[in-house]
Amino acid sequence: MRKMFAVIGITMLLLCSASAALAAAPIKIGGLFAVTGPASFLGEPEKNTLELLVKEANAKGGINGSKIELFIYDTGGDATKAVQLANKLIKNDKVVAIIGPSTTGESMAVIPVAEKEQIPLISCAAGIKITDPVKKWVFKTPANDHVAAEKILIQAEKLKQKNIALITVSDSFGSSGREQLKQMAAKRGFKIVADEVYSPKDTDMTPQLTKIKAAKPDAIICWGTNPGPAIITRNIQQLGMKTQVYQSHGVASKKYIELATAQAAEGIMLPAGKLAVFDLLKPSDPQAKLLKDYNTDYKKSYGVEASTFGGYAYDGFQLVAAAIKKGAATPAQIRDGIEKNGRMVGVSGIFKMTPTDHNGLDLGAFEMVRIVKGDWVIVK
Repeated sequence: MRKMFAVIGITMLLLCSASAALAAAPIKIGGLFAVTGPASFLGEPEKNTLELLVKEANAKGGINGSKIELFIYDTGGDATKAVQLANKLIKNDKVVAIIGPSTTGESMAVIPVAEKEQIPLISCAAGIKITDPVKKWVFKTPANDHVAAEKILIQAEKLKQKNIALITVSDSFGSSGREQLKQMAAKRGFKIVADEVYSPKDTDMTPQLTKIKAAKPDAIICWGTNPGPAIITRNIQQLGMKTQVYQSHGVASKKYIELATAQAAEGIMLPAGKLAVFDLLKPSDPQAKLLKDYNTDYKKSYGVEASTFGGYAYDGFQLVAAAIKKGAATPAQIRDGIEKNGRMVGVSGIFKMTPTDHNGLDLGAFEMVRIVKGDWVIVK
């Protein structure tokens, strides 16, 4: 009898151990970021943020008792490399979700992989075409570029700036922004008096700006990511142009002011996520505490302030983590969990994902800011 009880005891112990081991199986999450290359100002803070969040989560025991195993690869901003690394994350590393890539071009290239392999992809890029039309397995955390375009045009309307000049970069982000700006400008009664394009590798946009100067616009809207917009800002100053300049949310970090120089960037306006001005928000703002805490933790770990771009990865992780906390384990369950997550306060705004909206942000995601003496102020 004693032997029988001993055997039962050992069996139960083994079953409990196996169950515990199974419960402790790691959650594998992937990250694709442009850590090096021209878009490193996006990818580096995204990588740092994701590593920081995973470290903090694991220090608290992980999610639902399971530690997170993180796989991050540097795409260098290259779409072909991003596709190769996405396949590696899925087939070799067996991740249940991918956060990234950093840019619109990379994201559009990786989408077919995520859709085919049925893995949730939470892009950190802004192009509207990433989630419009809705794709079952694809989400994004930056507000859509049409939201940023509308924010700019609302401000231009307030200042009665009806004749607009566009200068946009010729990559996916710029092309999407240009399309949205032209459509929205036509609906709102603006006149496009100049429409210039530049290459991501151009180092002098004086020829395009000379044409814009001759068109005598009330305002110039530049759409791109660094270094192009910073070069354009310096070129405008060199040409002695006094026209109001608007930049896109693609340069909503202090790096833009540094590259452009505070003197050349003085007075420029742009739509920026609230992180850029978190210390100017009212304490009652739903995002105020989260933004302050994120900036404090990031600065403590990396010695610099958190950026809007790192916030995209922050929100991507929180969307995945929220789904897992509610019991999701498989890629399909995580996908469903993100879509049905409901209201979530994030760095980029207050998200409300639905089956017909895989971005979930509106105009409230942005504050219109002006650059004054090398810093941001909120435009009233």
